[in-house]
Order: sequence, then C-alpha cells, then structure tokens
Amino acid sequence: MKRFLLAVLLAAAALTARAQLTIDITTSGGRQIPVAVLDFAGEAAQPQAVSTVVGADLARTGLFRLVNTVGVSPLPTEPSEVNFIDWQARASEALVIGKIEPQPDGRVEVRFRLFDVQKQSQLASFSYVVAPAQLRATAHRIADVIYERLTGEKGVFSTKITYVVKRGTRYELQVSDADGANAQAVLASNEPIISPAWSPDGSRIAYVSFDQKKPVVVVQNLAQGTTRVLANHRGNNSAPAWSPDGTRLAVTLTKDDISQIYVIPATGGEPRRMAVTPAIDTEASFSPDGQWIAFTSDRGGSPQIYRMPSEGGPAQRLTFEGTYNVRPRYSPDGKSIAFVQRESGKFRIAVMEIDSGQVTVLTDGSLDDSPSYAPNGKMILYEAQANGRGQLSAVSSDGRVRQRLVSSSGDVRDPAWGPLPTN
Repeated sequence: MKRFLLAVLLAAAALTARAQLTIDITTSGGRQIPVAVLDFAGEAAQPQAVSTVVGADLARTGLFRLVNTVGVSPLPTEPSEVNFIDWQARASEALVIGKIEPQPDGRVEVRFRLFDVQKQSQLASFSYVVAPAQLRATAHRIADVIYERLTGEKGVFSTKITYVVKRGTRYELQVSDADGANAQAVLASNEPIISPAWSPDGSRIAYVSFDQKKPVVVVQNLAQGTTRVLANHRGNNSAPAWSPDGTRLAVTLTKDDISQIYVIPATGGEPRRMAVTPAIDTEASFSPDGQWIAFTSDRGGSPQIYRMPSEGGPAQRLTFEGTYNVRPRYSPDGKSIAFVQRESGKFRIAVMEIDSGQVTVLTDGSLDDSPSYAPNGKMILYEAQANGRGQLSAVSSDGRVRQRLVSSSGDVRDPAWGPLPTN
C-alpha cells in the first residue's frame, strides 16, 4: 500500500520554520457572497493589519467576494457612521468595520461589527482585549464569527494544521495556523517523520518514530514538549488514530506477524486486537460518534475500505469502484469518508457518501495523498506533488474550491487538520 510504513521522532523545542506557506486559490461555479471588509481604524499603528487577515481568510474559502473599499474616508467605527446606501451601490451584501485602541497596560482593544447591508442591520459585534502579538489570532477569531453568521457553519480560521517538511536529510514536524502562518517545528530528526494525528482536544499529536530504528508510535504533549512512547511492540507500530473522546488510539501492529488493527488506551497499556484475519488491515479512522472504525484491508484481494464496530465485530466492505482505495478518513458529521483512489495509475482524493455508496473524485493530481477534513467538514487538506516535491493542497468537499499552500523550500507531506479551539 502507498507509503505503507515509515516513521520518526526527535524531541526538539519549538523552532521557527524557515519557510512560511503561501496560498493560491481557484474556484469554479457557485455564488460568492460580496462582503466589504474596511480597514480598521487605528490598525496602521499596529504590527498586524487585522482587516487584511480577515479579508484573506474569507477570500480563500471561495465563498466570498471582497468588495473594493478603496477611497472610504473617514473610516466608520460606529453603526451611525455607516452609509448603507453607498455600500448597496457597491453591490455589497455584508460590511465589516472595526477599530483598534491602545490600552494603558500595553494591550489593545479590538472591536468589530458585521452588518447586513440590504437590511441595514447589525449581525454581530464583539470586542477583544489582547496583546499586540495576538492580533493575527484575533483576526482569525473575527473571521470565524463572520463566516458563521453569513453561512450558518462554524469557521475554521482559528484552527491549526500539522505537516512534515523534508529538507535534505532533515525532517521537521511543523504546526501552523490554518492559513500557513506562524509555522513552528515541534519535532526535528534526520529520520523520516510521518503519520501525525491530532488528539480531539488539540493538546497532543501522535506520530510514528524511527528514532529506535523501527516504527514506534509516540505521543507528544504540545504545551509541555514532552513525549511518551505509546506502542513499541515487536515489528512495526504505525498509523495512529484517536478515538473521538481522546481515551483510545487505534494503531497498526505487526507483532503477530501481519499488519492488524489494535486499540490502545491513550494512557498506554496492552493493545487489544480488533480482528483476526490472514489479510493486511491498516489505516484506521474512528467515526465521530465512536461507533465505527473505517480501515484499509486487502482481504478481498485488493486494497479496499471497510468498517467494523469500534468494539470489534464483523467487517463491512464500503468501496467497490476500482482496485485500489486506501487511507479512509471520516467527515466530521460521519456521513462521508474521504480516501485515496487509484485510477489509471493516478492517485486522487475521493469522497464517498456512506449511506448511498456514491463516490465523487475531487482532485485531478497524479499523486494525491493523506486526506484530512477541516473540523467543519467543508474542506479537505491533502498532500499533492508538483515538480517532484510534496506540497499541501486543499479542496472543498464539493470539489468547487481548490487551494494550494506553497512552501518556498522543502518537500511537504502528511498533513493533518487540527480540531476547533476549545476557547
């Protein structure tokens, strides 16, 4: 199976990444909501322009079209100062205004308002008091509020992503904002790093390490920087996947001579084998309700996707189109599974509706891999290939919007989208 077993570990303090990611966006069809995001009064004196980040967040979803705001003066900061007729003439349906005011303790107050231009009514108003260094994170929080008010869905701009970067013989496990900014290396090694998986609360990342010259599953606490070996049995230990309550991990072990799926308590302990078959079972993914485990198996003669009860029981085959379907990942609502499908020698990201079995191929690359859903289910992050190097890409779950997150250096691979923040 594609990139079957590898791994890495070497604890390292958070090191600033040498290259940030830039984003290219393409959309096809579908209506875009025209929204005007005005410069925030007072932001020119701050280290980060909040309105720029908010606008970029909204634009990269492909769901919004930014309305030209050039020449607006003075900048409105209160509802009474908004000329709704002017914004109606500019064909804007939503308007965002704001201001940033320094506080006596060195922090700043960031206030913003969101308006429905046609109804001339306020949709949201929030105020945040933060350190200037937190302005970018605050902008993501503002974009999340705007996205939810205008679409009815949770925004994911405040989430994190993790991925592996290879430069020469050096591997780094990096964590960045969802837009690729603020990338930090949380692990570094001269051995490969693969298969990172976020815990449901975002505090830990499980991964596979070859630091002991064999695949070993390790869990790192991001805040503390500590690591703990979860699975180091005879043979290979790989493919960690968290249960939705964070109490267990499914892993693939070969301690009984063939790759099989086991479940281990997140605190460590004896693994429990989920099935006894002569076939290869690997790449587990828990359903959001914790009732099922989807996985890859060749028990039918070719790699296909199956599911079984998370407490064990008979497996049910899910994919039937093609001879190679691997790497299943449940959508956050549990209704679909994203996976890698090979067709005519090319690997693409596909999505299957579980109830109907309908499969939709979303990407058109030659070597697309490692799908990972955004926590609102609207985008899928994955690894693509360009000019012989891996790069991060994302596609909307309906295939209409595509993003390319380009690193200025290094081979980028194995992405995983983190959960919604808890505060």
